[in-house]
Amino acid sequence: MTDILAVSDLEKTFGSVTAARDISVSVPAEQTVGVIGANGAGKTTFINMITGHLTPSKGTILFEGQDITGKPSREITRLGISRSFQVAQIFPTLTVRDNMVVAAAIARRKPGMFGAVTTPVHSPAAIAEADATIELFQIGRYRDTLASTLPQGVRKLLDIGMAVVGWPRLLLLDEPTSGISIEEKFDLMQVVMSALKTRKITVLFVEHDMEIVARFADRVLAFYDGTVIADGSPQETLGNPRVQELITGVRLKTAAGASHA
Repeated sequence: MTDILAVSDLEKTFGSVTAARDISVSVPAEQTVGVIGANGAGKTTFINMITGHLTPSKGTILFEGQDITGKPSREITRLGISRSFQVAQIFPTLTVRDNMVVAAAIARRKPGMFGAVTTPVHSPAAIAEADATIELFQIGRYRDTLASTLPQGVRKLLDIGMAVVGWPRLLLLDEPTSGISIEEKFDLMQVVMSALKTRKITVLFVEHDMEIVARFADRVLAFYDGTVIADGSPQETLGNPRVQELITGVRLKTAAGASHA
């Protein structure tokens, strides 16, 4: 499989503080990668450098073979990298459908100020893509519901759907099950992952819930003190004694039911 993302010797410092260091990771196309670590371990810094929200102090980031190191976030988004945040970034006074139409129109907008002026929001193409994405994420029954009144799980699905409506090739999710009840979290992730696999999207998702990571990730990166201390299958990474000592601190079970001491 061809690598869609290749990160080499990535580092980010803020004055005398090193937030990320010595990060070298390659991700094949269509792989789903879980990213774990305690708060302050470097996970979000890593994601922010890939998406252009932070400029690396050192190292390179290649996306589909193209160097995107330090490029603005809008340009990176146009190239095919999208993300969702821990707190849903939606328009609360708009309906689900209008939220999705706006996101589709923004994704289809041509670069520059002229493109922003000349791209119609409610174009037939934007509406068609919005409707298709609403169905893909199984929220059609809420199509005409104001976003401010949605259940938390549906808000998450809408937010992730808005990140997907422009057909990115790489999607970065920040704690997709945050704020979701125990009863809902697996069903929500099943909908999300099924939708992303349908569109053949490569996924990196930051998550603190190890059950979610074990069940839905093909591979897990474990961050500690700004760098990757383990990289492997869920069984390998979650079973790593150093990961258990420094990150999880608990006895875990994989999706297959095998326990790790």
